Formats: sequence, structure tokens, C-alpha cells
Amino acid sequence: MPAYRFEALDAQGKARTGLLEGDNPKTVRTQLRAQGLVPIGVEPIAAALEGGGKARFTRRVFSTTTLAVWTRQLAGLVAAGLPLERSLTALSDEAEDPRQRDLVAHLRAEVNAGTSFARALASAPREFDDVYRAVVAAGEQSGALGTVLERLADDLEERQALKAKLLGAALYPAIVSVIALVIVIFLVTYVVPQVAGVFANSKRALPALTTAMLAISAFVRSWGWVVALGVAAGGVSLAFSLRNEAFRQRFDAMWLSLPVVGRLARGYNAARFAGTLAMLANAGVPILKALQAAAETLGNRALRADAMDALVQVREGAPLASALAGRKRFPGLLAMFARLGEQTGELPKMLARAAAQLSGEVQRRAMALATLLEPLLIVAMGGVVMLIVLAVLLPIIQLNTWVR
Repeated sequence: MPAYRFEALDAQGKARTGLLEGDNPKTVRTQLRAQGLVPIGVEPIAAALEGGGKARFTRRVFSTTTLAVWTRQLAGLVAAGLPLERSLTALSDEAEDPRQRDLVAHLRAEVNAGTSFARALASAPREFDDVYRAVVAAGEQSGALGTVLERLADDLEERQALKAKLLGAALYPAIVSVIALVIVIFLVTYVVPQVAGVFANSKRALPALTTAMLAISAFVRSWGWVVALGVAAGGVSLAFSLRNEAFRQRFDAMWLSLPVVGRLARGYNAARFAGTLAMLANAGVPILKALQAAAETLGNRALRADAMDALVQVREGAPLASALAGRKRFPGLLAMFARLGEQTGELPKMLARAAAQLSGEVQRRAMALATLLEPLLIVAMGGVVMLIVLAVLLPIIQLNTWVR
């Protein structure tokens, strides 16, 4: 039976809210009246989980971190022998977020009605993606749902840890760049013109560096807003263009061809692809279905197209290693481990090792790049500020020479 969120008044006129299960809203209202409550509103929880209407503009119930924690809790309860329905009841009662409580109550109601857990998760596609549901379905079919949920929680935590490390590596250079840009704009648009005004009545020629800096200052003050609008318009235009699948695929292919960033993007996507494929294969998902689900997790459209091409070759009978080796955008390490896995009969284990090695390499490269960028940005910022200061000081030094 579906779950409904209700609002009602008790005999003292106080408002009461909560959740009830029923075949339809009328049944729920009947239950409320039987409890001595006057129903004011009854709303099905499932309506807010389908991803349409206002749901598209609201944040998700589960972030990546909270989903990993929730999956770990559910895995522990199921592995301890607690029935799935009672496990969901316990998680619903302990949830502090009302939206999370409603979602888990809805899942429990679907399971109580005889629906499989994977199919219940499909009623909230924004919260549980195709990979998550495929792994859960495989766990239900194999009778090892607790073990599969543990692996799923491990994968979510590893993926979140990798994202956090990459974000941490990029955060400091980004902050330094923004601060440097603000300082330079302030010096060029305010300080330089103020100092230059002192020498405006001088009939002597200003130093070349000062003249050049004044020209840059005049351009920024007169046309800076045009440049800013142009950059913003370019960004908006690019965002709209990326919605076109053909353009997005070409853009992503170009991104992968960049010297340093492209290699990081290739390694990150390959690690995610290998890890997802290993988890699905280890859970007992058929290789074709696992390949399709793993391909859909790739954010880079060019790599996703390569993965789908590899899926076609595997469907036609080609080994996975050969199909991946023919896609040059994927790192050769992935095809090598896939070949070892097929030869030894331990494909999930080898794919997991490939994912761990690729992930480690991405982290090392990202940290090395961040370590190199930090002093370079500071030196570059110092160099630009030094040029601006020299442009201001040179006329003063020249004036002292004239006085003598």
C-alpha cells in the first residue's frame, strides 16, 4: 500500500501530522476519523518522488555522503538478520530530516505491498540511479542483499573520497586566482589612474611601462564591462550548446585531448567506469547489463560513446579486453587488467584493482599539479603586482631626477 502524509486536527483542535499507509486517500481519511482526528489534508508521498513538477527545482533528499551512510546502515541491519521491512521502519523512525523520513516510509510501504526493493527504489529515480537499483536487484536475486549493500556503500564512499580529494586539490589554486584577479583589477582601475593624475600636467614623456599601464587601465575602465558581459554571454552560450548531444561529445573529446587536464579527466572517468563495472559484475549482474549501466555513469560523453561501442562489440561476441583496447580514449591499463581477469576467471577482482590503481594515479597527479600551481600562481601574482608598482614608481623616480 502506498504511504500518505496527512495533516489533521485532534479533539483539542491541535494540528497533528504524520504518515499512514492506505489503498487510497479516502482509506487514510477513514483511518484518521477512526482515531478521533479530523483530516485536513492527505498527500501521497510518491507524488513528490517522481522527479516532475516542483521536484525538479528542489534539492535531493540524499546527498552522496548521506546516501552512503544510509546504505551502510541498511546493510548492517539486513546483514544482522533483520527483515527488510523492519530495517526500513527503523531507519524511517531514526531519520531526522522529514523528507528522508517520508522517502523511507514510502519505500517501506512499497515493500509491504509486495514490491521488490529494487522496484520500490525505481519510484524515486532522482535519489537512486540505475547503477544503485541494478546492484540492489542483483542482491535480491542472489539472496545476499546485505553483502551487496555493503559493497555499494563502499563504492559510494570511495567515489565521494576521490571527488573530495580532487576538489581539495583544485580549491586553493582557484581561491588564489580569484583573489589575484580582484587585486589586479582594483590596482589597474583605481590606483594607477589616481597616481597618473599627479603627472597629468607634466609636459615630459612618461616611462613606456607607465604609458602601457595607463592604456590598459583606460581600456579596463571603458570596456571592462563589455568584456565581462562577453565572457558571461560566452559562458551562457556554451552551457546551452552543451545541451546538444553532438556538440557535447565533440567538446568532451576536445577536453580529453588537453595535455594535463585531459589526462586527469580520462583517468577519473576510467576509474569510475572500472569500479562500477567491478561492483556490478561481482554482484552477479550480467556483463552486458553491467556494461550499459557503467557506461551511463560516465560524465564525459566521448568516453560514454566509446563504452557503448565496446558494449556492441561484447554483445557480438568479442572479449571485453579487446573491446576496450580498441577504444583509445580509455587508458591501456584498463584493458590490460580486463584481459588478466578474463584469463584467470576473476574479472570483477581485476577490474576493482584497475579502478584502485587508476584512482590512485589520478589523486597523485592532481596533488602534484596543485603543488606545482600554488607557487606558480603566487609568483605570477607577485610579478603582475610588481609591474603595476613599477609603473607607478617610475614617474616618481623620473621626477626626482628632473628636480636634481
